Parts: sequence; C-alpha cells; structure tokens
Amino acid sequence: MLNNIRIQKEAREKQTLAEAAALSADTAGRLKREPDSDIYTCYETDRGRIIYSKAFRRLKHKTQVFISPQSDHMHTRLTHTLEVYDIADRIAYALDLNRDLTAAIALGHDLGHAPFGHAGEDALNEFCPPFEHNAQSLRVVDVLEGGSGLNLTYEVRDGILNHRSANSPATLEGKVVNFSDKIAYVNHDLDDALGAGVLTKADFPEEIFRELGESSRQRIDTMIEDIVLHSMGKGIVVKGEEIGGLTSRLRDILFEKLYLGSVAKARQEEKAKGVLKTLFEYFIKHPEEMPEEYIVRGEGDMPRSVCDYIAGMTDNYAIEKYEEIFIPHQYL
Repeated sequence: MLNNIRIQKEAREKQTLAEAAALSADTAGRLKREPDSDIYTCYETDRGRIIYSKAFRRLKHKTQVFISPQSDHMHTRLTHTLEVYDIADRIAYALDLNRDLTAAIALGHDLGHAPFGHAGEDALNEFCPPFEHNAQSLRVVDVLEGGSGLNLTYEVRDGILNHRSANSPATLEGKVVNFSDKIAYVNHDLDDALGAGVLTKADFPEEIFRELGESSRQRIDTMIEDIVLHSMGKGIVVKGEEIGGLTSRLRDILFEKLYLGSVAKARQEEKAKGVLKTLFEYFIKHPEEMPEEYIVRGEGDMPRSVCDYIAGMTDNYAIEKYEEIFIPHQYL
C-alpha cells in the first residue's frame, strides 16, 4: 500500500509537468543501485540527503564575498544557497518543471566551496590543481560526505557539476539553477558591497536601478519574470535580450570593481590564501594530524586528501587551525 504513494507522485508528475521537464520515474539512476523509497521520489530523497548533510551545515560559516564578515547581515555561502533555491524554485514552478530536482541541485551546488570564497578556491587550485568548486561539490556528494558519499541521482549530480554559467546541464532544471545562481549573487553581492561602503550607486549606470529595480527584491523579481516570460511554453530556459543584457552588465561591473577591483578586499584575500597555503604545506608534512578518514583516503593521493580536508573547512575553522598550529599560546 505504501508503495503507491511514490508511484502516485510519479504519475502526477507525468500529468502535470511540462513535456520537457525531468520526471522522477525516468531518472538515469544512481551510482550504486538501491531500493526505491515507498514514499519519496528519487529527487525528494536527494534533496533530503543534501539538507541533512554536514557539508550543507558548514556553508553557514563559509565566505560568499566578504571574508569572515562581522556583520550579522552579510551573506554567507549558506544564505546564498538558500536564495538560489528560492529563485530557482519560483522559476521551476512557473515553468512546470520538476521542483524537487531543481531544489536538490540548488541546495547542493556549492557544497564543495572552499573557505574564504573564490580566494580559497584560487589558492587550492595553485597547490592542488585542478580545483574547481563545482567539481569539488560533486566529489563531496559522490565520495566525501559520510565517508562514502550520498549516492545521488545522475540528474542531480549533473546539475551540481554544471551549475556554472559556461557549462550546459543535461536538464532544464539544471539550467534554471545555472541562471538562478547568477541572479542571486549579483544582487546580494551588490547589497553587501553597498552596505559595506565598498561601492556606491554612483559606480553603476542609472539604468541598472531604473530598469531592474532599486531594491534587491525588485531586481530579483524583474529577472525571474524575464526568464519566465521568455521561456514559457518553449521547452527551453532563456532570458530576454534587454533584462539579460542589463544583468550581464551588472555582473561585469561587479567583477571589475568588487570581485577583482577592490584593493581592500584583495588585501584580505591574499592573507586568506596565505593561511590555506600554509595549512596545506603543514598537513602534507604531518598528515597524521588530519582526521582519520582523510589519512586513510590519502594513502593513494595525499595532496588530494589534504585538499579535501582544507576545502571542507569553514572560514572560522581554518583560522582557528592556523592559530592553533602557528601562533604561540600564552601560559597562564
């Protein structure tokens, strides 16, 4: 009898979702075969596995843009992830796509992000190439989490790996997350930069705020509506030329003046890179001081195992480890 609950959900998807949507019943499967749930579809199962993972919880103390912010109102990697989920869910709902698959991809897309944001990613790539956070996110769900991975479906894994703008996910749900990631970060990074006084509205053309909206909420709504209106009934996910162009222009300005052009931010990022480089060199020489699971895994490739350990650290933990190892402690 219970088995009918999942079957009924799968049947409902076939009746209500768009023709181009990914159906739970048609999944390409998992890396390791396992029995189907009596109640949950495969994508519901994946969503739950991600939310209850340790890697997901650690996102609350990982940098989005500003390293170890003191303000309670600055975005972290976790708040970014939740905003990507919200944006993607609203687009998927409007386009009759699979919301459970969309949610799982959105919630898992940044699980592999290093501490200190993209500065940390750049640092790890210098001494343990290739390191890209999307590939590391896939490694987290395939191998690292819980010691053996989460055994997610192909469609979720594909969406996590291909959530970056230059990549092409296999599903429309993955494409939605791809767009939603950009919508989320250009808006909350703009808000954080303005709030911190790093940038002012004068740094941007007036039409950005006039056409997209004065507030983050208005701009996000404008961008969502643009994608929905240009994609509905077409079996594709696209953005309009005008709003899409302004979104890209906003992103370009943020890259020029914030991500790459802020001297104060760059100074902090160099310090962060130095912390990770020093930790990497230390644990390569002293692997026995890592948790047991990383020591065992590193027998075949210790640099990759050290990289896994550091990539999983939060900003706070990386700083604490650095201080514990390299800063003299006072005797009481």
